[in-house]
Amino acid sequence: MVWVLAAVMVWGPVGAAAAAPAVPVPVAEGPGSGEQADVELVPGVEGGGRPEYPMDTPDQVLPPLDPEGEVPVPLPDAGEEGEVEYLPRSAVGAACTASTGRHQRRVERLLGLKADGRQSAADCRAIRAFQVKERIKPANGYAGPVTWARAELLAARRSLDPAKRCPVRTYPVACVDLDRQLMWVRKGKKVTFPVVNIRSGRPGYATRKGWKSVYWRHKDHWSSLYDTPMPFAQFFDGGQAFHAVYGQLATPTGSRGCVNLSYRNAEKLWGVLKKGDRVYIWGKRPGS
Repeated sequence: MVWVLAAVMVWGPVGAAAAAPAVPVPVAEGPGSGEQADVELVPGVEGGGRPEYPMDTPDQVLPPLDPEGEVPVPLPDAGEEGEVEYLPRSAVGAACTASTGRHQRRVERLLGLKADGRQSAADCRAIRAFQVKERIKPANGYAGPVTWARAELLAARRSLDPAKRCPVRTYPVACVDLDRQLMWVRKGKKVTFPVVNIRSGRPGYATRKGWKSVYWRHKDHWSSLYDTPMPFAQFFDGGQAFHAVYGQLATPTGSRGCVNLSYRNAEKLWGVLKKGDRVYIWGKRPGS
C-alpha cells in the first residue's frame, strides 16, 4: 500500500503559528569533530565501530515508511494550521472516504462509535467532524495515525491511566504507554508533566520495556553515528532516549527505539526530569 503525506505541520490553537516562538533549525554541522568529538559519544560506548544496536539514532530524519517500505509522496500544502493525515492513494481527493483506516477500530472506540473496524458512511461523517474540529487535514474521515493520536491524547486528558499501569511511587516516574503512544511524569499522585503524544520504536527497533533510569542527559546532543541533531536527549537504556524531533510524531511507522517527542514537549520534559529519575515503559506500539 502506498501512503501519501500532505505537507507536515504542527497542530496548535488558532493564531498559534504566528504567536509561538520559532523552533530552532538545526545547523548544517555539529560538534562531531576536533577536540569536542568525545562529548558526542554516549557514555560507556566504545568508539570505532557500529554498536550492537544504534546508540544515538536520528529518528527525525527517517522517512515514515509504511509496512511495505514505500515512502509517502508529498501533496500540495494543506494550509496555515493543523496536522496532516497519512492517506492511501485510494482516499486522496475524497470528500468522505469509504476506505477503512489502519487505526479504524481504535478511532471508532475513542469516538464512541461501533468499534467493528469497518468504515461506514456514519463512521466517515463522525471521523470527519472530529478532524474538522481538531484541524486535521484533509478532513475526509480516514482513520489514520494522526487522527488516532489526537483522539488518544484527548481521551487520556479525561482519564489518564484507566488501567493503572503506571506505578505510583514517592519519587518521580516517567510513564511511557506504548499501547497508546503517550507519556507523562508523576510523583506520587501528582502529575508533574502532563500527558503528551510520543513515537516509539518501529518493527525491529522496539523500545525496551520495564524499569529504566535516566543515566545521561545532553541538551544539544548531536548523533556521532549519523551526524544529525537529537535535541534535549535524555538517555535511559543504552542508546534509547527521550528526545525532540522536527516534524510530525504520528507517522505510519515509529522510531528506531527512542521515545520521540515534539520539540516543545521535549524542551519542557528537560526541565522536569534529572539524572537518576526512573522511567517505566509498558505495552506495544500498534503495528510493531
